[in-house]
Amino acid sequence: MTRPATHILRLLKWGRVLARHGALRIIEEGRNTPLPVRRLCRIARLGARQPRVPDYARAFQEIGPAAIKLGQTLATRPDLVGEEAARNLLSLQDQLPPLPFERVQREIEDSFGAPLERLFASVEPTPIGSASIAQVYRATSAQGRTVAVKVLRPGVRERFSRDIETYEWAAAHLEALGGEASRLRPRAVIANLKRWTLRELDLRREAASASELAEAMKGYEGYRVPDIDWDRTNGKVMTVEWIDGIKISDREALDAAGIDKPLLARRLVLAFLTQAINAGYFHADMHQGNLFVQPSADGAATIVAIDFGIMGRIDRQARQWLAEILYGLTTGNYRRVAEIHFEAQYVPSYHSVEEFATALRAVGEPMRGKPVSELSVGQMLDGLFAITRDFDMQTQPHLLLLQKTMVMVEGLATSLDPSINMWDVAAPFVRNWIRDELGPEAWIAERLRKDVDTLLRLPDLVRRIEEKYPPKGGAPEQAPLPPVELIWARRKRQNNHWLGYAGAAVGGGLAVWVLSLWGLLG
Repeated sequence: MTRPATHILRLLKWGRVLARHGALRIIEEGRNTPLPVRRLCRIARLGARQPRVPDYARAFQEIGPAAIKLGQTLATRPDLVGEEAARNLLSLQDQLPPLPFERVQREIEDSFGAPLERLFASVEPTPIGSASIAQVYRATSAQGRTVAVKVLRPGVRERFSRDIETYEWAAAHLEALGGEASRLRPRAVIANLKRWTLRELDLRREAASASELAEAMKGYEGYRVPDIDWDRTNGKVMTVEWIDGIKISDREALDAAGIDKPLLARRLVLAFLTQAINAGYFHADMHQGNLFVQPSADGAATIVAIDFGIMGRIDRQARQWLAEILYGLTTGNYRRVAEIHFEAQYVPSYHSVEEFATALRAVGEPMRGKPVSELSVGQMLDGLFAITRDFDMQTQPHLLLLQKTMVMVEGLATSLDPSINMWDVAAPFVRNWIRDELGPEAWIAERLRKDVDTLLRLPDLVRRIEEKYPPKGGAPEQAPLPPVELIWARRKRQNNHWLGYAGAAVGGGLAVWVLSLWGLLG
């Protein structure tokens, strides 16, 4: 168990890094920042020279792997960090100087218990990618296939576990302060961040995620997932098919290959919607470095995704709500969108559905019928976040990955086709999905399935009820007896009574001591 003093020292150290990059100012000056947090900020920045223009991305990168993941999450939350900070964090590059190949080779050999020569015919010693969690190398398998080998950085799991423990400690104390901090649910946000990143730290899980996504997208033309080499994959090493293609951000190369970029943009958006709404399972790290394009005969080409460390999952009910929300916003049915928010309990029931519908109209109407170059999904999310405070909406951590990915997909689609209208692309897909999944035939089929399933469980239910409530015997039922306090129970209660007084005195003293400490900090 890490001591509170250790957590505070880590937070002050990280605060010092934030201050050097001017990134602490946004916390200290925030109107909703609790007073104890402001005091810690003042201590952390003592003597530091803060630049006039803050660089949040550089600060998070300097702090370490867990901070990089946190920064990427905050990039999609302008309601928390402000638009300026969110834009800066979008530039956060998960890149670090590479480790010497000798250390990486030892890691591979130790994880497989075999020399490198037995696993691969050759491995190029210079990595093609070096991120905070892993490095990637080009290699040739023993069978002569060109492959990409991803290797976890030594010690990264331990460092992440240490840092995330302090995040959890800080989030718990922040949430306990109540008010705005409680509404934003920092503990749940950090718990989700921990869950996402722990998956990235197990490369066998990442390989399984790639396999599952490939299966979900099997029928979708124009989207592919590399094959996994399971014989050379374990928790610390993952080997996948090498992808030769054009980076989706390289517009000149796409033009030279004769690729229809507007069609490619539509294909990208529809691939994301197919994953998120059809399958409920989506690639949640769709930035430009993780998507390649392979030319095909129709000019649209095939999108090939890599890096499956961060995946999102949405259950069927949430997908139905999401589809109806998107469709309601595209068609202007704000009343239905408002009703869904109340059904999902995203908005507390003491608010008015009509008032919420009006607030949604103020966000949605400016978006309709305009190209993304003028108004965007990202701006729509900003608008939706802006009204969450007015309607006491708590943060929904399970939707954070979805929001983050939507912003990424929109940015890529816009770079390919600045005139794309995300609503026009999404509306037919969502409409067809709603018709197939929520139409009369689908409702009847789902109702029949559930009812038959319930009927089949009835015999077991009756047996369990009989076991818990056996048939009565011949004797009449005993009348309720008056309560009588046993003497030893009374004696124990009296002793506990005096212990309670002593405990209260000690607790009060501790409270005074803590408050005096806060006074010294101020």
